[in-house]
Amino acid sequence: MTTTAITADIGCPSGLEPPADGAVIDPTPFVRRVDKLARLDLAVFGAKCAGCIRKIEGAMNALPGMQSARLNLSTGRLSLVWTDGAFEPRLISERIDRLGYRSAPFDPEAAEKEADNEGRRLLRALAVAGFATANVMLLSISVWAGADEMGPATRGVMHWVSALIAVPAALYAGQTFFGSAFRALKAGQANMDVPISLGVILALGVSIYEFLAHGEHTYFDAAVMLLFFLLIGRYLDHRLRLRARAAARDLLALQAVTASRIGADGTMTLVSARDISPGDLLLLAPGDRAPVDGVIEDGASSVDMSLVTGESAPVRCGEGALLHAGVLNLTQRLSLRATKTADDSLLADLTRLIEAGEQSKSRYIRLADKAAALYVPVVHTLAALTFAGWFFLMDAGVRVSVLNAVALLIITCPCALGLAAPAVQVVATGRLFKKGVLVKSGDALERLAEVDTIIFDKTGTLTFGKPRLANRDEIQAEVFDAAAALARISRHPLSRAIVAAAGAGKPAADAVETPGDGVSATIDGEIVKLGRAAFVGAQSPDDAAQECWFKRGEEAPVRFLFEDAPREDATEAIARLKSLGLEIEMLSGDRAAAAERVAGNLGVDIWRAEMTPADKIAYVEELQSAGRKVAMVGDGLNDAPSLAGAYASLSPGTAADASQAAADFVYQGDGLAPIADAVAASRASRRRVLQNFLFAALYNACAVPLAALGFVTPLIAAIAMSGSSMVVTLNALRTGFGRARS
Repeated sequence: MTTTAITADIGCPSGLEPPADGAVIDPTPFVRRVDKLARLDLAVFGAKCAGCIRKIEGAMNALPGMQSARLNLSTGRLSLVWTDGAFEPRLISERIDRLGYRSAPFDPEAAEKEADNEGRRLLRALAVAGFATANVMLLSISVWAGADEMGPATRGVMHWVSALIAVPAALYAGQTFFGSAFRALKAGQANMDVPISLGVILALGVSIYEFLAHGEHTYFDAAVMLLFFLLIGRYLDHRLRLRARAAARDLLALQAVTASRIGADGTMTLVSARDISPGDLLLLAPGDRAPVDGVIEDGASSVDMSLVTGESAPVRCGEGALLHAGVLNLTQRLSLRATKTADDSLLADLTRLIEAGEQSKSRYIRLADKAAALYVPVVHTLAALTFAGWFFLMDAGVRVSVLNAVALLIITCPCALGLAAPAVQVVATGRLFKKGVLVKSGDALERLAEVDTIIFDKTGTLTFGKPRLANRDEIQAEVFDAAAALARISRHPLSRAIVAAAGAGKPAADAVETPGDGVSATIDGEIVKLGRAAFVGAQSPDDAAQECWFKRGEEAPVRFLFEDAPREDATEAIARLKSLGLEIEMLSGDRAAAAERVAGNLGVDIWRAEMTPADKIAYVEELQSAGRKVAMVGDGLNDAPSLAGAYASLSPGTAADASQAAADFVYQGDGLAPIADAVAASRASRRRVLQNFLFAALYNACAVPLAALGFVTPLIAAIAMSGSSMVVTLNALRTGFGRARS
């Protein structure tokens, strides 16, 4: 086995996965064929780390004609594209099986259910190991305390009861490690669970031998205690991983499932969005989302374009306007001529960008995985040398040689290593949660601690994302009250802004809303109107400002101006982030004038405007290709791909579901202070993890010689091992927000 293979294999902390029924699936019925290309999505179970990605993708890319193989660790989705006919699809599942993983047709619900089942299995195993540890330790303490007074018969009964509790408990609780180790060895590989399984099985075997030989000491407590501490770390790690959510799945929920297609004879039929072809004529009613990209052929309406631009203000669209899949028609019916299929739409492109970003994050090798890469070969070698030294050089016999080798395996067991990162991360995530920040994965803290650049979206992130009345002081009270009475019957964002400024009051009695234009009514015998400039008969200046107009009778029209105000603590938060040595930039889909004004007010020197989702992700990738480690902060649907592709990402709790799912952190509240808190906590947690690894290294440096020279029994080794785990856990509890070093 090559060095590269070993490193990749042992990086995986939780091992491999067998086929559910011992059979390898044939994925041929699930292959999609388009333009001489074959596509297949499979769910892969058992892949947990960057090493797993390298193994699986490497095996897939080795197949003839394979053009693309991407494994998304958060969803377990393996997406494959190859030249149709280059090989039999069954080869794919056979190769995955030979690597030791299980595959099945991709089903998001099944993948989520599988993750839930794994958590329940770990929790049951942890409960059994905890029960056995508590009870066997009580019996062991009785044997230790009564060593001088307890007779051989009584001690034998104690050992017998310990065996009755420990052996079945260890065999049940250790299934996670035993099965993983067996499958890894069967596949000609090694992982972290191999030395763990060896230590537990040898401790049980030696204990049973000592019991049958009427020895004074058994080590059943060492075996179950070992499993108990390891399962704590494994369960904590699982819970952190489970918080990761698939942003692509949430974004696809925006894709219209069905559409109303108008035939050549004028009849309308309901069809699946996937059956729409370029050239089809579709009917888009108010409240419908565009199922595919298309051009408006007839009609005019206000459209929510936030998916593309990130701006909340509706856009008036008429004949000839291009609508992308997922945009929402707000006011009037439209006839839409399809220009692309559902798989080629902008929404599908966003989904692919998000999945690519999530997959690149999955390649991140965590600190614990890097440390684990050195552990297996070193421990195996030391244990073998210990046995050989005592058996061949010291002529101590099999029993003593095995006891010393077992003691070394136990005392160097990766409990402290397994707890070093998860314990710190759980403490840090708990404290951040109290600060209003949800951390969705453990490695997100590690990545955020390394960032040197933070990029903010403008609308909804640095600003509130909602229009606010900007010129209230310039409007007469009588005019404002009349406008507010009209606005109260409308759900238009600008009407809501006027109502928010006016407060509670009565709506106009006979007001009528004309969709896409405005509201009109008769007040005190005069016709009053509120809406677009053309609707009220006003001439709008060409200054690109967000506006609406009010007109009463023959009086001059009054202009209402709106702005998206910055968040109250934005300036302070950006200054704090700069003090931590971070470069601050801003990207926006808004107009250049609006973006420049916000950037200038908040002290952001580098900004870009009128950027599409593809522009944003391209810019993030450009910076990261230059060696920068970028954190993205955004809230809109158009930010989801760049959130997924950034080195680390944060999103407010008011963000779109897809953006929250793509982000590593979700923060609550109206301010930006939680972002600086998250950076400070991530840097503090990284220091604690490194301290824990340093302690584990020093502990092993002292423990290994003692065990190898025969000064440590398996029992003392188990106590020392549990003590090291307690030290690591106590150090994790010190994780706080202290001063974040840049």
